[in-house]
Amino acid sequence: QNIEHIPKLTANSWQARTLYAIAACRTHLLGGHIDKCDNSSCNHVRISYNSCRNRHCPKCQGNKREEWISKRESELLNVPYYHIVFTLPAELNKVCLYEPAVIYSLLFKTAWSVIKGFASNPKFLGAETGMIAILHTWGQNLSLHPHLHCIVPGGGITPSGKWKPAKGKGKFLFPVKAMSKAFRARYVEALRKELDLPAELYKDLFAKDWVVYCKRPFFGPQQVVEYLGRYTHKVAIGNHRIKNTSDGKVVFSAKDYRKGGKKHLLTLSQQEFIRWFALHILPKAFVRIRHYGILSSVRKKSVIPLLQLALGKPKLPHKPKFVHRQCPRCRKGQMVTLFTFDARAPPR
Repeated sequence: QNIEHIPKLTANSWQARTLYAIAACRTHLLGGHIDKCDNSSCNHVRISYNSCRNRHCPKCQGNKREEWISKRESELLNVPYYHIVFTLPAELNKVCLYEPAVIYSLLFKTAWSVIKGFASNPKFLGAETGMIAILHTWGQNLSLHPHLHCIVPGGGITPSGKWKPAKGKGKFLFPVKAMSKAFRARYVEALRKELDLPAELYKDLFAKDWVVYCKRPFFGPQQVVEYLGRYTHKVAIGNHRIKNTSDGKVVFSAKDYRKGGKKHLLTLSQQEFIRWFALHILPKAFVRIRHYGILSSVRKKSVIPLLQLALGKPKLPHKPKFVHRQCPRCRKGQMVTLFTFDARAPPR
């Protein structure tokens, strides 16, 4: 509301520029276009305002998500997939505010180091595996809670090029307690090399257990796809969770996982809500979805087709293709752009 009063900001104010883009999304401030259905029996006319296309905007992720998922579907193997979550302790939250790029980059690097190391160990697998990692920085109440959601296939490629399944018999991929200790040790070691932080902080980091959570494997490829759809292009909070924005306050719903995911309402002042949301705006050009090992962009082009030939392609249920330009009224014609306009407003 009243987004005209949000100041236009300097180029180095990245968080503020992002907030302005989200506020201006699909309003006259970004201009728009007039479309008309090319079906002569319909001739529906629609005026649309432009999207900001910012990756932190809850209204702009649908098309990007569908495109990304479609690509990942074509790369799925007919094997079990595991969901592993690496979480940073709260003691690092303050450092995240000052050095987010360093802290989050080390999280990606260390998580892959742990997965790669356990996979290469003959005791656990003895093969080269892969990983898709997705960074989330928030909890349900918008607090800072950096963690990686990782998808790891249940097996890997041996030096002879053959697929070797995981040894966990479908119950687990690697031992969680051992992974947690390795995660803590490797992350703290890497952090010491990157940042000059107080010695007390490192003592606190080693004083508590770090969390690596490995869920049971997905029941099938369709579950992997559904998971990707929920998590890949998610933002800190969606519009559907915001219940009220009156009287200078924002009321939004959240799940309390300590009470079995029970929903409750939280209230913040509008200023506090914006401040908490801004905690989750990533540094400029920071990559929040990364691919490793046999799932990396370099390896998968040569490895995945061969594995799909050997293991077979998973069968996915057919879903109707989303047609972006289809007429919303008759569902037969295509919307053709007649006119574009700038931020001044649509023509009469």
